[in-house]
Amino acid sequence: MGMQIETGGGKRRAGPKPSMNVTPLVDVVLVLLIIFMVVTPLLTKQLWLNVPPKVEDTAPPPADALPPIVLRLDVKGVTSVNDEAIPREQLVERVQRMINARPDKVVFFDADDDVPYGQALAVMDVVRGGGVETLAVLADPIAQ
Repeated sequence: MGMQIETGGGKRRAGPKPSMNVTPLVDVVLVLLIIFMVVTPLLTKQLWLNVPPKVEDTAPPPADALPPIVLRLDVKGVTSVNDEAIPREQLVERVQRMINARPDKVVFFDADDDVPYGQALAVMDVVRGGGVETLAVLADPIAQ
């Protein structure tokens, strides 16, 4: 740090010379860099979502058609397939047997409104991990 002090006769003497302290700036930039390095891998996870167009006038399925496979999760954590309660340990095996007997291979997932999001995703992960390729999440309740 140089020192310059001006005297009355136009001569300059050595005095304090202002300089910018960049240490706090470097600290902030490094912290931001670390935050972005940690967050970036979390942003690469993808969930493919196919939303079909809304069709107003659809014909009902024929009377001899197989009913859809509907996996339900209630607030108590009980999973059921087509209104038959199934423990989670047996869920993958039972759903695989049902899907292998069907041509469409689609499972519909319905959860109560009060079910925690993480619990619903855990059940969906178990079913997807068991080999179900198409898992359709129901937004509207199915008429029974």
